[in-house]
Amino acid sequence: MSNTNRSGRGKNRRNSAASQGQGNAMASRQPGKSSRPSSRQQGKEVRPQGASLSAVRPKGRARESAPIEGLPVSKNEETVIDIIGMNHDGEGVGRANGYTLFVQGALPGETVRVRVMKTKKQYGYAKLLEIVKASPDRVSAPCPIYDQCGGCQIQHMSYAGQLAWKRQLVVDNLQRIGKLNVMVEDAGVQGDEANLNRLSEENVDQAAEPAISEEQGNGSNRIRLRLEGVMNDEAAAQGIRVLPTMGMDEPWRYRNKAQVPIGVAEGGLVGGFYAKGSHRIIDMETCLIQHEHNDEVVAKVKGIGSHLGISAYNEETGRGLLRHVVVKKAFRTGEMMLVLVTNGRDIPHKDEWIGSIREAIPHVASICQNVNKKQTNVIFGDETRVLWGRDVIYDYIGDVQFAISPRSFYQVNPVQTEVLYGKTVEYAGLSGKETVIDAYCGIGTISLFLAQHADQVYGVEIVPEAIEDARSNAMLNEMRNVKFEVGASEDVIPRWKEQGIEADVIVVDPPRKGCDPRLLDTILEMKPERVVYVSCNPSTLARDLRVLEDGGYRTVEVTPVDMFPHTVHVESVAMLVRS
Repeated sequence: MSNTNRSGRGKNRRNSAASQGQGNAMASRQPGKSSRPSSRQQGKEVRPQGASLSAVRPKGRARESAPIEGLPVSKNEETVIDIIGMNHDGEGVGRANGYTLFVQGALPGETVRVRVMKTKKQYGYAKLLEIVKASPDRVSAPCPIYDQCGGCQIQHMSYAGQLAWKRQLVVDNLQRIGKLNVMVEDAGVQGDEANLNRLSEENVDQAAEPAISEEQGNGSNRIRLRLEGVMNDEAAAQGIRVLPTMGMDEPWRYRNKAQVPIGVAEGGLVGGFYAKGSHRIIDMETCLIQHEHNDEVVAKVKGIGSHLGISAYNEETGRGLLRHVVVKKAFRTGEMMLVLVTNGRDIPHKDEWIGSIREAIPHVASICQNVNKKQTNVIFGDETRVLWGRDVIYDYIGDVQFAISPRSFYQVNPVQTEVLYGKTVEYAGLSGKETVIDAYCGIGTISLFLAQHADQVYGVEIVPEAIEDARSNAMLNEMRNVKFEVGASEDVIPRWKEQGIEADVIVVDPPRKGCDPRLLDTILEMKPERVVYVSCNPSTLARDLRVLEDGGYRTVEVTPVDMFPHTVHVESVAMLVRS
């Protein structure tokens, strides 16, 4: 399960109210993956309670479009191809007589036999039938339901290979979309074979893998030395330095939050993830990227609910009670929160259910109910109440403490969040005298990190509830040099400027769609000495860096950070200075 919504998805700053389930599912088996879903633990597909077969299977075959003439391959044809790259969705990219084919499950450097499944004018899709020559990066995916659950997309790739690919994905976007100059010795560009990962439906040019070798150096001292030389012509000609992806020592069991849809099968509650392209629930007992305690809580809640006869929500009829089970785990403090998302306020056997949960899961500090009676795929409703315990749990990122409520946004990988924010502070180059603006502050996570090293920090966020959490977190940490305001950054920051507030550094951490164009204009008008851009989408990062560079800034360095191992998602931190 990934934060595909983050990972996956992508990042959601709207207090998680619109967050979806934690992964889709693969519809077909991919070679190289463990595939033994013979037991419930290994993933059984079930329909939500009351769902008819017609809701799961199409009533008739879709009318096929006429075949495209003149292509070197045809539908259902089998062929052997070399995989020359991997696109942003994790699909292998190959060529059949010059025609591009996307192949799920294939890795760069492999020779594979495929069956063409779908053709378009410029590219097509093929199914992996056989690996003729395997990549050195191919591994056996340890997850028993990897072939069904699409939460992870690249478990079949070695972790070192994942980190190298994610770095190259960033490089390719900077070059292709941003038209930015990347340092040649870092990018590993080899003539016509550059930009391997740019291959997608819109761009199917050939490219090649990077050679990664860059020493990280020592934090602020390294940044100061880099800044001393960045303004000369030689530094400009060298281009942007893209460092190796910062990965995890242990890239498993890193997620601190589970959001599990509930259904029913054989008279009992089941919970897991939706199969790709449908709302069939894949039941599961364990997820290898979830903290073990999250799996434990979900399993026990399902068992207790089944014993008490609790009904599962049916999307088609709008009936049934339990919609989702949401579990949050504080890694540092060990506290846990359980949120039962229900289709109504009344819970049958409520006291017995709460008592059984407390007895079975003694480390749960908070049991809450969220009521969502709307027929929607949005997880949370508007009403949340405490059934037992506190309304928040507490956790730390570095030395900063945070209160986590049922609906508040909090990064799902706390280990790598500290790495990401540490790099942000490093790139800000703070000496303790600066004024900093955090333009997408959320609940204040980055702002409070920056406030430890700056004279004054101003945070702005469009979601009122997030600002309330940010102010509470500032009070919790007794930080008085940080101020938060509700509103759109492009409206609030000019107002601050009129009040005499001048920023030395502006930090942006936008959602996947990137920065609002008006915010970029505002940054150029404010003219801070440095801009630090925290990105969850390499393509919008490249687009926005191009705008800032055209407006007088130079991108010095970019560091990819692997927040979601075994998925195709990558975060990046970019440092820009004013020319």
